[in-house]
Amino acid sequence: MTDAPTSSELQQRYAQSLMNTFGPPKLVLARGEGPYVWDADGNRYLDLLGGIAVNALGHAHPAVVTAVTEQLRTLGHVSNFFATEPQVALAEKILSLVGAGTDGADATARSGKVFFTNSGTEANEAALKLTRRTGRTHLVAMDGSFHGRTMGSLALTSKAAYREPFEPLPGEVTFVPYGDLDALASAVGDHTAAVVIEPIQGEAGVVVAPDGFLAGARELTARHGALLWLDEVQCGMGRSGSWMAFHESGVTPDLVTLAKGLGGGIPIGALVALGDSGSLLGPGQHGTTFGGNPVAAAAALAVVATIEAHGLLDNATKVGELLRAGVAHERVTEVRGRGLLVGLDLDADVAPRVAEAAMRHGVILNACTPRRIRLAPPLILSEEQASEFLALWPRILDEAYSNASAGPS
Repeated sequence: MTDAPTSSELQQRYAQSLMNTFGPPKLVLARGEGPYVWDADGNRYLDLLGGIAVNALGHAHPAVVTAVTEQLRTLGHVSNFFATEPQVALAEKILSLVGAGTDGADATARSGKVFFTNSGTEANEAALKLTRRTGRTHLVAMDGSFHGRTMGSLALTSKAAYREPFEPLPGEVTFVPYGDLDALASAVGDHTAAVVIEPIQGEAGVVVAPDGFLAGARELTARHGALLWLDEVQCGMGRSGSWMAFHESGVTPDLVTLAKGLGGGIPIGALVALGDSGSLLGPGQHGTTFGGNPVAAAAALAVVATIEAHGLLDNATKVGELLRAGVAHERVTEVRGRGLLVGLDLDADVAPRVAEAAMRHGVILNACTPRRIRLAPPLILSEEQASEFLALWPRILDEAYSNASAGPS
């Protein structure tokens, strides 16, 4: 029997065969269970990144494994020339979840329409195309935003390092400071097709929209006949402790985009269009071969059912509060977030070293800027497992800062 390849061997093969778009992998992972993963050399890690907010139920959850396996025994793929029961059932369920926190929830669910995709950037690309059907081309996006890597989604993403190699980008986009209603009011006019906002900015380091910002954006867009488009790709599907992060604002948007946690690791995204916006795209105006395939839809239905059955919205709130309180430290200048989307700021540019030190201690977390750390663990994370990390946190920080003082690694 041939021995399994080591992490070092797989790293070398990766470098020889895959495009260098992500840099060298941090680890070579071999398996996972619950909130833990093991690398190819057998080392265990507590996964507090969850595939970047994707693995809502952790790794190898029986509900997802069973749903995918059973669906593959009947239909795996049929294309969008045909309908399947999982596709229809999931669309209905998503409409009920999105509408649950809005005024007139039943009417919202009845009038909404869903377009399924394979990812968050594709959901945002579909939304961008839909906005063109208003007859307007101007869009307003936020500083610090991240909406994806395809050309249209990238046009709405503010980070210069992502954008500049591919300019000129599509569209007429104005960026305004996140949370600044006066700046937003100055940018939105009768020529504006849509305003796109993440209720919680994930890539920027878990920045939560200030109180009243989404409500103010809703009033501005309604006044000018523009669409309010909320990108819940990262913060939706229970991650904030509510099904949608925007639910706490009480607003009813026109467009909501979803992905990441929706499929619990199986690629799926969705554009949800509420009210009249649901009829803006007609036959032949958009499409996808794989979007809404029955396997992905079955996985997503299993994720939703498990979150509901096991009270994981409440768990996200409870364990998130524990994490936010527990990461407080003299080196930490601010802690932010809701539910199990947690961000913190450090007092020096050592976040990458903190992520490296955490990995040495068997914990996976994310340095999203030189001073910002992001945690997006599975919604199944228990208080005991969170405490396992928090017990290590002071040592992780001490090691990272000590290494920083010693000079370049």
